Amino acid sequence: MLAAGSSQRFGSDKRRAPLASGHSMLQAAMARALDAFGQLTLVLREGDDPAALGVPEGVQVLFNPHGERGMAGSLVLGVQHLLQSDAEVLAVLLADMPCLQQNTLQAVIAASDPEHIVQPQFQGRGGHPVLFGRRFWPELLALEGDVGARSVVRARAEYVKVLTVADPGVCLDIDEPSALATLAPSI
Repeated sequence: MLAAGSSQRFGSDKRRAPLASGHSMLQAAMARALDAFGQLTLVLREGDDPAALGVPEGVQVLFNPHGERGMAGSLVLGVQHLLQSDAEVLAVLLADMPCLQQNTLQAVIAASDPEHIVQPQFQGRGGHPVLFGRRFWPELLALEGDVGARSVVRARAEYVKVLTVADPGVCLDIDEPSALATLAPSI
């Protein structure tokens, strides 16, 4: 899960933004991911205090010393870490997407394999999480700047499994405080 961004458009640390449930945005996103995947690697800014952010025990934390360079650095750091594991698929999750439904996460997991990329789609719009089979990890390692993995998805379109879902949460990232008002009270 990528959580090392600067939250510039939000105006404050959106990871700490309180939700109606009483949890922070980051806590809600981590809880959903842990429920679905059973394990989680979280990329934070260097100097962040995981305990102060409410990171539960068992979550692997990586610190991105170059968070100001953009999203690709966090993604590369996460991929480098997972290369040491026996994982076959990597899910790119964003800390500002606390509304993902469990059935959506279970569906993208079920559709994933080491030879494909799985992307959920809601009403014709691609969303997150995007799951990358290990075959594509070298391409993720080559990313630079403030970009995600969209270029890899486009370049490898023939390997992308698009999964149409009825979950608007796959496209709902919270970039501005006003977006918090659109969230369901249970989030």
